[in-house]
Amino acid sequence: MEGYKTGTTTVGIVAKDGIVIAADMQATLGNLKSNNDMTKVYKINDHLAVTIAGSVGDLLVLVRFLKVQANLYEMEHKRPMSTKACATLLSNILNSSKMMPYFSQFLIAGSIGGLSLYSVDVLGGLIEEREFSVSGSGSELALSSLDKGYKDGITTVDAVNLAKEAISSARKRDIFTGGKGIHMMVIKDGGIEDHPFVSYE
Repeated sequence: MEGYKTGTTTVGIVAKDGIVIAADMQATLGNLKSNNDMTKVYKINDHLAVTIAGSVGDLLVLVRFLKVQANLYEMEHKRPMSTKACATLLSNILNSSKMMPYFSQFLIAGSIGGLSLYSVDVLGGLIEEREFSVSGSGSELALSSLDKGYKDGITTVDAVNLAKEAISSARKRDIFTGGKGIHMMVIKDGGIEDHPFVSYE
């Protein structure tokens, strides 16, 4: 039997005043739609957030680990962990386990060290994204909306609408993207705004 997977579309968009990350809410078990209310966007702390795509068990272990390590770092160093440090930590974990990999894709967004967005693949490949990034089974479908709608200097308000459009477009053709709505977070210098339910277009 296939594992429990998020099968998903996640999006991250770099705006001039923040970072928008978003994901659909459907989980699948093989070809079965098993959950319409799956969380795929997580706060690591008050300055860091991630989206997940892949095998749920692997992903949630890594999310819990990042939360613990971010808290320990802040306790020891008296300052929050930077986005780059968190992304590098995750990259090192995934690369060190590439012979028995965690089936995972992450987008990591944060404000410490400057607003930034990173993508991390299953083998620990790490890229800082300057405009936008996607992960999951609906990636190609979402990219067409992002390519068309993204503009330099985009605001977070417009980025929220663009993320909604991209995931809604993926949902129309990707059978593994769906659920009851879209979960979004907006990361700004002052903290993280959580939007746990946004309707599809």
